[in-house]
Amino acid sequence: MDFEFYDSLDSVDWDELSRLYRVAPLGDKRPGDLKIAFSNSRYKCFAFDSGKLIGAGRALADGVDCSYICDVAVLPTHQHRGIGKSIVSRLVELSKGHKKILLYSAPGKESFYRQFGFKRMSTAMAIFEDQEQAFEGGLVNET
Repeated sequence: MDFEFYDSLDSVDWDELSRLYRVAPLGDKRPGDLKIAFSNSRYKCFAFDSGKLIGAGRALADGVDCSYICDVAVLPTHQHRGIGKSIVSRLVELSKGHKKILLYSAPGKESFYRQFGFKRMSTAMAIFEDQEQAFEGGLVNET
């Protein structure tokens, strides 16, 4: 089955994208917030199957130093079909030329990103809006 990939925001239904993140599950992201986040992202990728949004991802990038790939999600009904791999590959390719390409993975998904050349960082740190939830979800630790 051939899927279509686009980088334009023109055909994005923000409510549909919000539902995708909720069921993927990557959390409850409001449609208006997603529109702002994707509009402010240098690179984006949307995957469609027969006109239905089935996957998405984006990268914040400055054009020289750093590109941060984030919010990669695929509908559970379409996972394990190479869609996520295609989205990440496209975002990595678009980010080439930056001195570093970063992302953080959901716990347990790190091996998926290793195939693209990502390595675990020993010095990455983060401040989350809900630090306790990030701690409970395994995204941060006390050390």
